[in-house]
Amino acid sequence: MGKSHRLRKLLHQRRTAPPATPGSLVIDPQAPRPTVHVMAYDGEKLTERDLRTAADFKQLPQIVEQHKVTWVNVQGMGDADVIRRLGDCFALHPLALEDASNNHQRSKVEQYGGNLFIVARMLEGGTTMASDQLGMFVGKNFVVSFQHLPGDCFDPLRERIRRERGIIRTSGPDYLAYAMLDGVVDSYFPILEGFGDLIETLEEELIRDVDGDILPRIHQVKSKLLVLRRAIWPLREALHQLVRDPIPQICEETRVYLRDCADHTFQIIDLVETYRELTSNLMDLYHSALANRTNEVMQVLTVIATIFIPLTFIVGVYGMNFDYMPELRWKYGYFMVWGVMLVIAGGLLWLFKRKNWLPRGNRARRLPPHDLNGNAH
Repeated sequence: MGKSHRLRKLLHQRRTAPPATPGSLVIDPQAPRPTVHVMAYDGEKLTERDLRTAADFKQLPQIVEQHKVTWVNVQGMGDADVIRRLGDCFALHPLALEDASNNHQRSKVEQYGGNLFIVARMLEGGTTMASDQLGMFVGKNFVVSFQHLPGDCFDPLRERIRRERGIIRTSGPDYLAYAMLDGVVDSYFPILEGFGDLIETLEEELIRDVDGDILPRIHQVKSKLLVLRRAIWPLREALHQLVRDPIPQICEETRVYLRDCADHTFQIIDLVETYRELTSNLMDLYHSALANRTNEVMQVLTVIATIFIPLTFIVGVYGMNFDYMPELRWKYGYFMVWGVMLVIAGGLLWLFKRKNWLPRGNRARRLPPHDLNGNAH
């Protein structure tokens, strides 16, 4: 539960104080130091390097002029000077830089002069779901992306650029922006597959036995699915805005690809809603199984109490201190009382069994495992 709480807190954490000047950069002191990686390319050449010193940043405008598309990727937001330096180099709006530096933004698309600002949320790490914000500036011949945490899902994209796979080396920065958004959306599918396997495992465990720690695990899955839904739902709206609105930075050829990417978000939302419903059903199944187990325990206790009621009555009668009780002075009275009690107990057991009132144990333990569609394995 602690990890899920921290994940939700990450989505809403804001560094800028309410009275701060608009466009102020307030950096998290615990944020990692930025690493700046540049990939500049066209149909013939590719330039790739890391920017570490002031001299490297001074060469950046020259790199941009010599190539059709320049991708500047920043991982880590722990240095405000690096962010401002890139903002001055590409004329990025201060308000957009402020949003890029605060890891709490929902996915959106905004126009700032000649640059397009796109925000998306990246989720990695399987069902543990490490969340990070991707802030992306798309200009005439460049894409500048900001990530708060090291590591991303763009390694296959970088390999496509290096090996000239597809049309990315001959396309503009809008296609690069699409490819990045497509990588973010595609990274959601393995996470959803992990949730599907996890829900199926929880269902099988719940059918076999009602474990005490399974309820927190179900609740944790439900909370993470909620975080996943809150991440993908605004991204769907942002992609539709890119497809629908006449944005100068997006050409008509790229809109076709963006439309396909937006369709993937519909699939993801459908899966998320399905898994949330299945998780709610698991909660109901848990409470039903727990109630059934309690009923079985009460049934056993009721049978035992019912059998011992007449036996207790007989023992109570013969335990009274009357002076004249003929059976007490009979030679076989003791054995007779035992015989009567055994006959009564046996008769009650036979009656309960005939009417199917005896508990049959935990029948759920003998059920074969089922998948999410109810098919037996």
